[in-house]
Amino acid sequence: MTERIRLPDAVGGGYGEFWRFRGRYRAVKGGRASKKSATTALWLIYNMMRRPLANALVIRRFFVQNRDSTYAQLMWAARRLGVYDMWSFFRAPMEAVYKKTGQRIIFRGLDDPLSVTSITVPVGALCWVWVEEASQIDSEADFNKLDLSIRGPVPEGYFKQITLTFNPWSGRHWLKARFFDAPSPDVLAMTTTYMDNEFLADDDRALFEKMKKEAPGRYRVEGLGEWGADEGQVYTDWTVEQFDRHGLVREAAARGVRLTPLFGLDFGYAADEAALICALVDEEAKRIYIFDEMYRCGMTNGDIAAVIKGRGYSKEVVWCDGAEPKSIEELRRLGIRARAASKGPDSLLYGVQLVRQYRMTVSPDCPAAINELLCYVWDKDRHGEPTGRPCDRNNHLMDALRYGLVMTARRAGRIKKEPRYVFEAERPSAPALTGGRAGRRYIDF
Repeated sequence: MTERIRLPDAVGGGYGEFWRFRGRYRAVKGGRASKKSATTALWLIYNMMRRPLANALVIRRFFVQNRDSTYAQLMWAARRLGVYDMWSFFRAPMEAVYKKTGQRIIFRGLDDPLSVTSITVPVGALCWVWVEEASQIDSEADFNKLDLSIRGPVPEGYFKQITLTFNPWSGRHWLKARFFDAPSPDVLAMTTTYMDNEFLADDDRALFEKMKKEAPGRYRVEGLGEWGADEGQVYTDWTVEQFDRHGLVREAAARGVRLTPLFGLDFGYAADEAALICALVDEEAKRIYIFDEMYRCGMTNGDIAAVIKGRGYSKEVVWCDGAEPKSIEELRRLGIRARAASKGPDSLLYGVQLVRQYRMTVSPDCPAAINELLCYVWDKDRHGEPTGRPCDRNNHLMDALRYGLVMTARRAGRIKKEPRYVFEAERPSAPALTGGRAGRRYIDF
């Protein structure tokens, strides 16, 4: 007996226009759990089985990322639609084949451009492209090359289409200007949220409601799918990009440069997360590469030590919040090279300004660091005027980064004493400089 599955029951609601649109581009930004990737996978499996001459290409910036994301999502979609037995999924080469017709879903990465431009299919035509995590494509020129590679005639009644799904980390990204700021009949630009996902469990929804109350900036991006806040961000010179940290070390060594490891730790337990940030610093190029993180509540010092050891960082010096000497000593007794970061009266502003001198590259494997960078903004007073100090929230990893950078710089002899630093917004007016304490100086870096 053949089991019949009603399509709306399998795919849910909220994406009607997405299913019906036939233009060249579908750009879908959304928060977490908005089912944008799941819906795209369901759409591909369903429509390929309806159109026996259509083939699809699935793209990630790095090919290896497909295995645990798009490839697994398409397998899930086939099961969800009750047609998994009609498909063959291969890992080498990575592709999915519809057994009845020989149609293919091919997986590629933009890290191998030739593999994208030289695609042929044995049956029918290449009609559809899915670009997952499109915000990882920093260059619009790279996307244009992909766009131009999808060319040639398609059978009558068929259409070409590129679907881009992504989290809207930054409103400065080319995706916004290209697809969301310039309306076109050839573009469907959508914003989706967790509220479009009727399959979420109640406890999953509760997490978003908690985020809405406790981290409204993060909620705007992760919950509501809005563009990352650019106005008022403390750190603006950063990008999200996959990189090989070992390769970076080798490339730097070839230039005669040694990259400095940076490990910072901000303690937390019940209400606040314990936050470990792991990075490499290229002092010559003024670059920071954030490659790993830990960001969890309820972590004892023993738990923290186990994570540091388990990830192979036990030989690294970890600069910790100096306000917790007892915890630092406990980590030392557990075999961690924990050190106290000094915290003078002006250490926050000085450390922030030091970090601002570097361009940061953040691995997409560090979502908590990305969230904090998006939501770490300058504070304002009750009149809406800037205070010249960062808000004391969304800052656990940012504090850890500051501890690590200041102390590694001091250890290397690049700084000896933290000078008084006052941001422009905090400067007193000119007349005030003649009064108050004599000899007060304002030092810029």
